[in-house]
Amino acid sequence: MKTPILGSSYVARSVNAADNRMVNLFPEIVPEAGKEPAFLQRCPGLRYLTNVGQGPIRGLWKFGNFLYVASGGALYKVDGNYNAINLGMISGSGPVSMVDNGEQLFVACNPEAFIYNAATDVFSQITDPDFPGAVTVGYLDGYFVFNEPNSQRFWVTSLNDGTAIDPLDFASAEGNPDDVVSLVVDHREVWLFGNNTIEVWYNAGLADFPLARISGAFMETGCLAPYSVAKLDNSVFWLGSDARGNGIVYRNNGYNGVRVSTHAVEWHIQKYNVLNDAIGYTYQQDGHSFYVLVFPTANTTWVYDVATQSWHERAGWDGVNFVRHRGNCQANYNGEIVIGDWLNGNLYAFDLDVYTDNNAVQRWLRSWRALPTGQNDFKRTAHHMLQLDCEAGVGGVPTGTFLLLTEDDGFLLTENDEFISAAGATTLQNVDPQVMLRWSDDGGHTWSNEHWAPMGKVGEYYQRVIWRRLGMTLKLRDRVYEISGTDPVKIAIMGANLIASPTRA
Repeated sequence: MKTPILGSSYVARSVNAADNRMVNLFPEIVPEAGKEPAFLQRCPGLRYLTNVGQGPIRGLWKFGNFLYVASGGALYKVDGNYNAINLGMISGSGPVSMVDNGEQLFVACNPEAFIYNAATDVFSQITDPDFPGAVTVGYLDGYFVFNEPNSQRFWVTSLNDGTAIDPLDFASAEGNPDDVVSLVVDHREVWLFGNNTIEVWYNAGLADFPLARISGAFMETGCLAPYSVAKLDNSVFWLGSDARGNGIVYRNNGYNGVRVSTHAVEWHIQKYNVLNDAIGYTYQQDGHSFYVLVFPTANTTWVYDVATQSWHERAGWDGVNFVRHRGNCQANYNGEIVIGDWLNGNLYAFDLDVYTDNNAVQRWLRSWRALPTGQNDFKRTAHHMLQLDCEAGVGGVPTGTFLLLTEDDGFLLTENDEFISAAGATTLQNVDPQVMLRWSDDGGHTWSNEHWAPMGKVGEYYQRVIWRRLGMTLKLRDRVYEISGTDPVKIAIMGANLIASPTRA
């Protein structure tokens, strides 16, 4: 029978109810003529691009032909060859908010802010005595719009000049007496996120203060983490908070917040000791639109895929445990999805053909219940065989070795495109990737030892990934399987087949 390996990450408050964990894998729907309705593929690896400053990378922004990088205590300008120029010092150590008006780049460091003028190549701190500080910043019709720290007030700068602030160019989000913790400009509207509520303003062209509130655009759902707000798929996503509780992830549908997190994801989020430091960024790759939600203190990263409306974990591997993914922020630059590292000054590209995180192990994992939903009749079963339906023969040749051209003549091609005989190649090593299997017969509380099965060396497309003699379910008459791997190879899983037979009840 087919065992339900496909799906998303859903580990419930009780693992006896659901223990479907998915790390560094995500599903893709096959709309027609596919072997199965979906398959699981490996998350992109991190391909090293360059190092910019001491890090961490606090923010990225594409402006003109350059990428602007907030790294540690400085702002850098990076060209298409990834050469970096230090523009000057910035304050703070947390995430920054950046936006440009076509000539100036505004960098909000909470509370200080800085302006880089690309036309004059001048970088300076905003020193206008009327500047109250900025947490986040957006751009609307020639104005920089920013929210004042620890306040209901938000401001606009002078038209086309971020360095000048009129002392009367502010308003208050007074639909509810909560502070504005973040803002974003979306579809030429300013969304003001309070702790418990959201209201939306637009450019009414008024003489004194140009913005006005949109009547009826008021939501009784607020924002818990200022830097969790991000735009994606013609919507805005954020980590929510209101008078009734915290920890739900929302996207807007018009002027309403729509819950996109699941009960399982919310249970995990609400266990974390600190939530208001969450960082959200978004990117699109191969038609999948991803909202990445990082919890720095919890050392965890969750990802929502709009295409499949499903969640998975994105993680690094420290040799023992899954940890927070290295990605801290994103920019679409130079034809790459550029990612900044939270731990150092490295920039990477998200690459679906790279199977490591900057040459470090990228471990993937999938756990699922052996029997489909509703089919457990509480009879003890003997599990004879589990076969993974996946792309086999994906073993590669490590960097620095030789690539076999033909099996007949044994010629090899070096990295310098030189032909030599196979007899002269002593470093030829064909990776034989392995899949590691464990199972739990108590609902996911304890696990068996690992059992390995090969996926096939390169070209061994007929390799069967199979495990036999898997024992008998115990008192609970239930089993959860878990597969994982660390080899730097392509992973594509279409399904799994289980042969099991009932024994005495």
